[in-house]
Amino acid sequence: MLNTEEARNVIGRDAYAQDGDKLGKIGQLFLDDETGRPEFITVNTGLFGMNESFIPVADATIDGDRITVPFDKSTVKDAPNVDASDGHISQDDERRVYDHYNLGYSETRSDTGLATGETTGYAGTSDLGTTDTTGTADFESAGHDTSGPNTDEAMTRSEERVDVGTRDEESGRVRLRKYVETEHVTQTVPVRKERAVLEREPITDSNVGAATSGPAISDEEHEVILHEERPVVEKTTEAVERVRLGKETDVQEHEVSEDVRKEQIEVDGDVDDRR
Repeated sequence: MLNTEEARNVIGRDAYAQDGDKLGKIGQLFLDDETGRPEFITVNTGLFGMNESFIPVADATIDGDRITVPFDKSTVKDAPNVDASDGHISQDDERRVYDHYNLGYSETRSDTGLATGETTGYAGTSDLGTTDTTGTADFESAGHDTSGPNTDEAMTRSEERVDVGTRDEESGRVRLRKYVETEHVTQTVPVRKERAVLEREPITDSNVGAATSGPAISDEEHEVILHEERPVVEKTTEAVERVRLGKETDVQEHEVSEDVRKEQIEVDGDVDDRR
């Protein structure tokens, strides 16, 4: 049998039949109003999980996150429908559930008995991922919890908080690559070229001696060698600059928006607010 401490954490766990078949996730836990002991759990069964089946947990066992009940899957699936919209089930409905599972109603009563009134109390829901903390009613408080069994002297208000951080992820890559391209270069360079010039001068007293120094009549040749410059192109390789890759960091402001939920507590009635 589940004890009260184990029952605090059953909502949302998987329930299994005695032959190991999975029944579904536990949606609700019902406690005995007088003793606070676990009485029933519910699991969603049927097509798309639309049917909520009640299962007695008197002989259920717990192993880690696995809750096993001593019934087969078909028995659980065919369990009678019970109206627990107000967080309680009636004594008549409780008897019908026990009869369906072939459990004697008197044999599974709590130590204090189920003689009068409604017999079980609503402890929480799981299909929305929330649970209420179960507990005993041996504490003293100025009021009582109208939504189920008394759990605490105070109501706890919670709110969500946004924690914003950063993570480093790759945004791109830069490669430094060297390749060769050919560029046609044109330059102008001055070149010198010799040409022959024919000069004629008359015989004068000053040059007559040189002019008549040879034979009077003869064959004769005179040669002049001409020169000219031609452009010569030579290529040399020289280093012109150094190129390297580096990194620098820019800091930008990035706005993050998120919705957060906050619980608010309001008071109905005449009360002295001592916050």
